[in-house]
Amino acid sequence: MSQAIIKRAIAEKKMLCPQCQKPVKEFEKLVEMTDSVWDGAGDSNLETKGVKVTLICGNPPCDWRERTEYWSNYISD
Repeated sequence: MSQAIIKRAIAEKKMLCPQCQKPVKEFEKLVEMTDSVWDGAGDSNLETKGVKVTLICGNPPCDWRERTEYWSNYISD
């Protein structure tokens, strides 16, 4: 779900670089953070705590890049 939101925000140019204020062009290394895993008697569950992603501005000459779990803070409405 979070990956779809990130992709849509980048495609719609709503995710902005905090340094140059231009739209972020790409992301990499998207990882869901695990909160807990349990398995017992045929019932198992994986609970996630959020998503970490590396955002990359990609607008020359800006070289901003950040690994963050607070990616939603960069989305403007």
